[in-house]
Amino acid sequence: ALPGAVHDLTAARAHGIPAALTADDVKCWADKAYQGAGPPVRVPFRGKNLRGWRRRHNRDHTKIRSLGERAMATLKCWRLLRKLRCSTTRITTVVRAVVALELTT
Repeated sequence: ALPGAVHDLTAARAHGIPAALTADDVKCWADKAYQGAGPPVRVPFRGKNLRGWRRRHNRDHTKIRSLGERAMATLKCWRLLRKLRCSTTRITTVVRAVVALELTT
């Protein structure tokens, strides 16, 4: 664990997350705070008055990220996960079910 004042990108680098993503060839979509995290971490363009393809890129980036953000918000709201006392393998199954329910509603 790192102190709460540590920036997210610094914590990710300390735990080797960008390197692991690169090694496994996994792409992820992050917010603007992750600028400079490396090729596997996709971030939107900075700026307020973007035009053309950059604006479309940011819009599409937001659409992709919104699915994960909404699912995480749902998981945080469900009391089920706060009271759950079982093996981590079963928790993964429960989380998958919650995400499936979120995406079908």
